[in-house]
Formats: sequence, C-alpha cells, structure tokens
Amino acid sequence: MSWIYILGFALSVFFMLVYFLSRFVNHMKTEQNLEIESLKETLIDKDNPVGLSGDELQKLKQQQAEAQEHLREVISKIPVIQKDGKFQVDYEAVKKQKENNSARVPNGSPAQKGNG
Repeated sequence: MSWIYILGFALSVFFMLVYFLSRFVNHMKTEQNLEIESLKETLIDKDNPVGLSGDELQKLKQQQAEAQEHLREVISKIPVIQKDGKFQVDYEAVKKQKENNSARVPNGSPAQKGNG
C-alpha cells in the first residue's frame, strides 16, 4: 500500500517539473523573441533538400533541366554498338567522324576556309 503513496508523490513531482519547464520555455521565448520551429517544418523536403526559396528553387530546376537536355544531346552524338549484350563506343565510327571533320576544315576554323 505504501507504493501507491510513493507513486502519487513521484507523479505529482513529475507533473510539477513539466509545468515549471513549460513556463520557463515560454518565458525564454518571449524574452529572446524566439520562435521554435515545428517538427514538420524541419523535415527535409525531397524536392528542396537545401531549403531554397521558391524562385531560387525554380531557377535551379530550370538550370538542371537545361543541363540534362544538353547532356542527352551530347550523349546522342556518340556512336555506340552493342557487343555481348553491352553498349560500347564504336571507335571506328569516332575515327571516321574525326577524319571527316579534319578533311572539311583543313587549316582550322571555317572562317579561314571562306577567305582562302
């Protein structure tokens, strides 16, 4: 029966400490003009892990889309062949492209070809 008195005393002390702690936190928030962020605000957004503003995020997404498009364009120009179920660079086609490009422009840039 004595454990009930101990439990009652412990719970009352616990709730009293929680009450004083909450009052202290509220007092410090008003004193220091603090705003405690909620847990939902602190979670990392998968679309915006860095925490950019709306305009900065849209600008970054646009730059990334342009970079992806440029990368697709560059990769699509590389000749590939399939050997043993794997795609590999076709080095013969690359050599032919280099030879064709060097045959078209003998002394450097196309502007020199027009002047000669």
